[in-house]
Amino acid sequence: MKKWVLAVLVLVGFALAAAPEKKRVVLAVGGKSLVVYLPLTVAEQLGYFEDEGLDVEIQDFKGGSAALKAMLGGSADVVMGYFDHIVRLQAQGRDLVGTVLVGKYPGIVLGVQSKLADEIRSVKDLKGRKVGVTKPGSSTNYFVYYLLVKNGLKPTDVSIIGVGGASSAIAAFEKGGIEAISHVEPVVTTLEARGLLKVLVDTRKPEDTIRVFGGPYPAATLYAKRDFVEKYPETTQRLVNAMVRALIWLRGKSVDEVVAVMPKSYYQNDPELYRKIVANSLSMFSEDGRFPPEGPKTAYKVLSMFDEKLAKAKVELEKTYTNAFVEKALEKYGK
Repeated sequence: MKKWVLAVLVLVGFALAAAPEKKRVVLAVGGKSLVVYLPLTVAEQLGYFEDEGLDVEIQDFKGGSAALKAMLGGSADVVMGYFDHIVRLQAQGRDLVGTVLVGKYPGIVLGVQSKLADEIRSVKDLKGRKVGVTKPGSSTNYFVYYLLVKNGLKPTDVSIIGVGGASSAIAAFEKGGIEAISHVEPVVTTLEARGLLKVLVDTRKPEDTIRVFGGPYPAATLYAKRDFVEKYPETTQRLVNAMVRALIWLRGKSVDEVVAVMPKSYYQNDPELYRKIVANSLSMFSEDGRFPPEGPKTAYKVLSMFDEKLAKAKVELEKTYTNAFVEKALEKYGK
């Protein structure tokens, strides 16, 4: 076949390929530098969104609930946040759908001030205490509520204080304005390294997650309103492609390789500590982006324990996520 004929065929093939219906996408996230969202930074830093023909603007908020509000209010198109919000919002008549699972388990830790370790030895001892979370209504908040109810207390038995993302949460804990904290990396390891935090409940490893929740618990998720997904299927596919590529890239990477991709602002002037934080976190990410079928069931069971409206609502869990976009991405970029 002549070269010019082959070139024409290639061009025709590109022309026939579906273009993204919406090239500029606003993605909201509650704490971009938090390690639970590390694959998002990988996709951004390695140019995977650009490779997909997308111009993605990442808007960073203090917590997952704020990122969710941005999308519901129309200032953001999609959210990188925790799966919890999809389940709770469906019970409120909001149809959201998860398109790719980033975190296999939450990675949330509940800890207390080390100086109070003798007074607060269990979740039950938190009664009457101030507990810091990323933002009220976020998954770090839900984690506290679940643990309180599980241990015979009520959500109102503690005072929930929003402390924001990494740097502000660390500062709030150091100042001593809160007696306990529910947060994720890099906050947890940083406070432990400074001798300030004693861990009470940990979900950074699969065995811990199963013990705490009784099953697999989907965490960091790329999600959107269903009407966005239906109106912009190719845009959605390309967003999922970028995130799946990031998850595939992370497979088998060394800590140093991952740290080299991260912005230097993430290091907190302590690259060695950040390496330890990443080392403690790499196993929490999904290898392929698929949602396990049992995961949504666990989330619903856990959230229903403290959310009476959710417990009474009819929630169609099969509508809270789809693996269809992930499967297409894996066909393109490998299993």
